[in-house]
Amino acid sequence: MDNIFFTLLAFIFTIALLVAIHEFGHFWVARKLDVKVLRFSIGFGKPLLRFNGKKDNTEFVIASIPLGGYVKMLDEREGEVAKEEYHREFNQKSVYSRFAIVFAGPFVNFLFAVFAFWLMFIIGIQGVIPIMGQLDHQSLAWESGLRNGDQIISVNGKETPTFTSVYEELLGGFIARKSVDLQLSDQRRLVLHLEKIEKDVEPSQLKEVIGLSVKFPLEKVIIGEVNADSPAFSAGIQAGDQVLAIDEQQIDHWRDLVRSIINKPDKKINIKVLRNEKVIIFSVIIGHFKQGSKTIGRIGVRPKSVTPLPESMFTQHQYGIFSAIPKSIEKTWDLSILTITMLGKIIIGEASIKNISGPITIAEVAGQSAQMGWESFLRFLAIVSLSLGVINLLPIPMLDGGHLLFYLIEMIKGSPVSEMMQEFGVKIGVMLLAMLMSVALYNDFMRLLG
Repeated sequence: MDNIFFTLLAFIFTIALLVAIHEFGHFWVARKLDVKVLRFSIGFGKPLLRFNGKKDNTEFVIASIPLGGYVKMLDEREGEVAKEEYHREFNQKSVYSRFAIVFAGPFVNFLFAVFAFWLMFIIGIQGVIPIMGQLDHQSLAWESGLRNGDQIISVNGKETPTFTSVYEELLGGFIARKSVDLQLSDQRRLVLHLEKIEKDVEPSQLKEVIGLSVKFPLEKVIIGEVNADSPAFSAGIQAGDQVLAIDEQQIDHWRDLVRSIINKPDKKINIKVLRNEKVIIFSVIIGHFKQGSKTIGRIGVRPKSVTPLPESMFTQHQYGIFSAIPKSIEKTWDLSILTITMLGKIIIGEASIKNISGPITIAEVAGQSAQMGWESFLRFLAIVSLSLGVINLLPIPMLDGGHLLFYLIEMIKGSPVSEMMQEFGVKIGVMLLAMLMSVALYNDFMRLLG
């Protein structure tokens, strides 16, 4: 119950913060351009808290449904406007002023993403050093020339001090289905052919498909518990058995065992164990279960103990106040391009619509990232903020991008788009947004039920 409450709290905080930032962009520019703001609302529905500001008696509202917000400006299309305030009406401003007001919302989302990444880089990025552990000989990683003990120091020329940074850089190549260049600590350069990955593979499966693995410290992998009616129980494996190898692959850490099993649902493997100083080999048919959209293998065993990762496996990568600025701008730019590319792939059918997430998934990730610490939560806030910026710039009526499209047309033709055309665009926009939200919610519920 506590975890659910924390997740809900993190979700509400995230949405409220990012909506407030987005709407503040509209609000601030509108005031600078002398447009009268009637209401600034975070959320929809019944107001929970409201007060009036000194300037223009603007009403500030926090409403009951925290899934959006709006800035209501003086507009003759929504009510009568006094003659003395006619010049402050939104629709009476030049097309360039209206463009600036609308564009300010998404723009501030990008600025906040830069700020969040900047703060994250100053606090410092902690992660596992990308030194390879046991690699599957059938994996793309092995095929590229990577071997046990190799350390990746850059991908396509970009520094990768942690495993997380390695995967972030690989994600761009994966979405574009292009090969990437790896540089290792021993000065070797390798090519990882991501274009060989099948089109129906989702980004969440990238780690398993490529086959990179962490070099874990050596430990005895001893079974602590075997579930009744599990594949391991049926094969004869018992608590106290020490796992030596799976299909001739040496197992030196519990995580090696997990990695050897989760990617092989329903397949037969041979597990070599040590029991009472005797080596025994068991044939096990791996079971399966759904984890989100993925099918995961399992055999029904738990470890006796797992050795914590030593501090020597981690690195703290930190930037100064000024050196973090270009780094944060670069990060925001790269992830924005990645988001646009991913949306394009979904639209043309080269990527699965399963990659679209809704509020339930965002809530789960918000809670998880908040529990993992400031670095993780700042990264999450930055990614969601720039995603909101990108989505709002899509040329869909009802979104900021749809209004900007109309204003661009007005700039070119010298007169506003007809009201009939705008109304038609709004109807199309509502339909597209309803379809998008339906897909997102469907994916959320399928992940939960999966």
